Amino acid sequence: MHSVKNLFLGKALGVAEYLIPILKESKFKETGVLTPDEFVAAGDHLVYHCPTWQWAAGEESKLKSYLPKEKQFLITRNVPCYKRLKQVDNHQENFEKLVEEGDDGGWVDTHHFAATSQLQDSVSEMVIDDNKGSKTAAATPAPAARSNSAEEDDDEDGEALDMEEMMEQLEAEDQATLDMPTVIKQTAAAAATVAPAGGDLESGILQTRTYDLNITYDKYYQTPRLWLFGYNENRKPLSVDEMYEDISQDHAHKTVTMEAHPHLSIGLMASVHPCKHAEVMKKIIQTVAEGGSELGVHVYLMIFLKFVQAVIPTIEYDYTQHFQLC
Repeated sequence: MHSVKNLFLGKALGVAEYLIPILKESKFKETGVLTPDEFVAAGDHLVYHCPTWQWAAGEESKLKSYLPKEKQFLITRNVPCYKRLKQVDNHQENFEKLVEEGDDGGWVDTHHFAATSQLQDSVSEMVIDDNKGSKTAAATPAPAARSNSAEEDDDEDGEALDMEEMMEQLEAEDQATLDMPTVIKQTAAAAATVAPAGGDLESGILQTRTYDLNITYDKYYQTPRLWLFGYNENRKPLSVDEMYEDISQDHAHKTVTMEAHPHLSIGLMASVHPCKHAEVMKKIIQTVAEGGSELGVHVYLMIFLKFVQAVIPTIEYDYTQHFQLC
């Protein structure tokens, strides 16, 4: 039922995207959306600071005229995924509430009925630091929030955060710059002790899935959109069901669906629905502004990749270099 509905909505949105005019005037500060030019600028910033990401042209027949030919979308390849979500996910459906259900597919508040901290209780200040010519977002949480965040960071098997909960993480994160090589080594070491999903205990060989991740510009929602396609340890494409094993069950079939890629003809790819991306970004912009600073549009994709990690917490992609939360 989900697949039929998503197919129908995908077709409808495709027609709407064709008809909607291209956004030319910036509305980033007001609404959290991007023009195509701002998307390219944010993509250039991501590629410069995270070289594992690169621009791609896609297929000639699928070129979008409002984007440069050689900068149609962003891609990072062979991203490791050491664990299945069932090993780390504490999903509880009784906490869920489907909000704003409609033609765009709606959005899931995964902890609507759970006790959550309020934004104003955990943030005392957000500032933008100018480091080597690049602005980076920073949050200074209250002491109690810092303590709670430290405990959560120590628990690698904790519950995946919802897109809304990411706001609290932005304000309460205690670690400045994530050392991705160290994290990957630690994750690999932990996953190697898990037998059937992670690897073979007797041989000590870790069987690691990998993913190719893409970021496209969604003309209808005027925001970035994340796509992913997975491979098993033998570099064979994962089935749809296998890919859903690596997607938070808070979002699978709801905010994450299988759809056709706008620039490639490779069958269905998992896609994080962009209907709430602008709203989340707007809240972050407002929070930074309340701290007396300004968030530059060039760091959009850095922050975007931060909050969509809640959907795919075990896929170790690069987004943290020069992006500081302190």
